[in-house]
Amino acid sequence: MAYGGAGPVGGGGSNSTPAAAIKQVKLEKECELRIEVGIDAPLRLRLLNGTAEIFGTELPPEIWLNFPPRLKFAVFTWYGATIEMDGATETDYTADETPMVSYVNVHAILEGRRSRAKQSPSDDSVLSQGPRVIVVGPSDSGKSTLSRMLLSWAAKQGWKPTFVDLDIGQGSITAPGCIAATPIEMPIDPVEGIPLEMPLVYFFGHTTPSNNVELYKVLVKELAGMLERQFAGNAESRAAGMVLNTMGWIEGVGYDLLLHAIRTFKANVVLVLGQEKLCSMLRDVLKGEPKVDVVKLQRSGGVVSRNVKVRQKARSFKIREYFYGLANDLSPHSNISNFSDLFVYRVGGGPQAPRSALPIGAEPAADPTRVVAVNINRDLLHTVLAISFAKEPDEIISSNVAGFIYVTDVDIQRKKITYLAPSAGELPSKYLIMGSLTWLET
Repeated sequence: MAYGGAGPVGGGGSNSTPAAAIKQVKLEKECELRIEVGIDAPLRLRLLNGTAEIFGTELPPEIWLNFPPRLKFAVFTWYGATIEMDGATETDYTADETPMVSYVNVHAILEGRRSRAKQSPSDDSVLSQGPRVIVVGPSDSGKSTLSRMLLSWAAKQGWKPTFVDLDIGQGSITAPGCIAATPIEMPIDPVEGIPLEMPLVYFFGHTTPSNNVELYKVLVKELAGMLERQFAGNAESRAAGMVLNTMGWIEGVGYDLLLHAIRTFKANVVLVLGQEKLCSMLRDVLKGEPKVDVVKLQRSGGVVSRNVKVRQKARSFKIREYFYGLANDLSPHSNISNFSDLFVYRVGGGPQAPRSALPIGAEPAADPTRVVAVNINRDLLHTVLAISFAKEPDEIISSNVAGFIYVTDVDIQRKKITYLAPSAGELPSKYLIMGSLTWLET
C-alpha cells in the first residue's frame, strides 16, 4: 500500500517566460527571502547566481523549481545570491535578521557528537549513541522548519538521521492523526518535503491528544521501542541519531506529554524555540537526569501564525495530498468491498470492568486502550481509516499501519462499502482502524 506522496514536482522548466513577469531579488549575505505562494497559482523560482538554501537544502543553480499554491518558505543565503521568481505571491520580502547562525551552530555541535558516537565501540550503548534532539515550543514557533534544517544539514554531511514526528495535528511525514518516523537519507526536497520510502507509522486517529491521552502515550512508547530495536542492529543509524518534532501544546497535559516523549525516546538535546518559561521549567525538571542539554533558541521572524481555521484547512490539504499528490499527479483508485470482507475497530471506549466488579456506587470508566469493533454503517461516510498490519484485533495497538483509505459511500442494502485508496488491488489487511479523522473531498 503506497503511502502516497508527491511525484517529481520540481525540475527544469522552459525559459521562455516574458521578462515582464519575472522578478529578480538580490540577497546580501546571511539574508533571507521570505515567500508565501499565492492561494490560486503556483510559483516558479530559481537561483540565478551565488548559493542559497531552503530549510537547509541547497538550491540547484539555474533550474526552475515549481512551488504549489499556499506554500510558505524562505530562501536563505550564507554568502549572497540572486533569486528569480516567476508568478504572483501572497507576500514576499527580504529579512536581514535571522536566527540561522545559532541554528547552524547547533548543527555543528550535533555533528561533533555524531562523529564521536561513530568512533566509539558499538557495544557501548551510551557512547555509540548519537544525538537525540527533540524540538519543542508553542504552536507556530518554527519547530518543523528547524527540524527540517537539522535533518537536511546532517544528510548533506553523509549521515542518515531518523526523523520522528509526534505532531498529530499537522503531520509532516504522512496524514494527520499519526505519529511516524522515517530515515532521512538526502537533504529534504524544498518542494516535495519529507521522502516517504520507509515510514514507520502508528495511527492515533485524532488531531489532538486530548481525545485519548493514554493511547497517545502508548503509541509513543510503541514507536520508541521499535526505533530502539532498529538502532540496536544498526550502528550507522544509531550514531546519526534522531530529530523529533513535537506539537505546540506545551501547558498542562501537553507539558506532561512533552516530558513523556523526552524520557521515552531518551532525548539528550532539548531545543526550546522562543519560550523562556518552558525552557526554565524543562531545565528545572531535567537537571537531575543524565546528560540532557536544554537549549533556548530564538524563533525566526518569518514564522507565520495560523488560526484554527487555517490549521483545519492545512489538515484537509494534507489528506488530499496523501491521495492525489502535491500537484495532483497521483491517481487514487475507487474500490468496492463487501461489509463481510472488512473489520473496522476503534481504540478506546467500553467499560474497563463490569459494574458487578466495581465498588458499590462506582461508575465504570471507559478503557482508553480497549479495541472495540465498529459496525459498518453510514457513520463511516467521509472517514479516513488506517489499514493495520495487525494479524489479530488484539495486536492493533502494537502494530504500525500500511496506509489509509477514504470512505466515499456506504450502501446498507447491498452491504457494500466504496472507498478511495492510493493504489488498486486488495488492501494489505482486512483490519481497519477508525478515529475521528474525517475529510470532505472538494
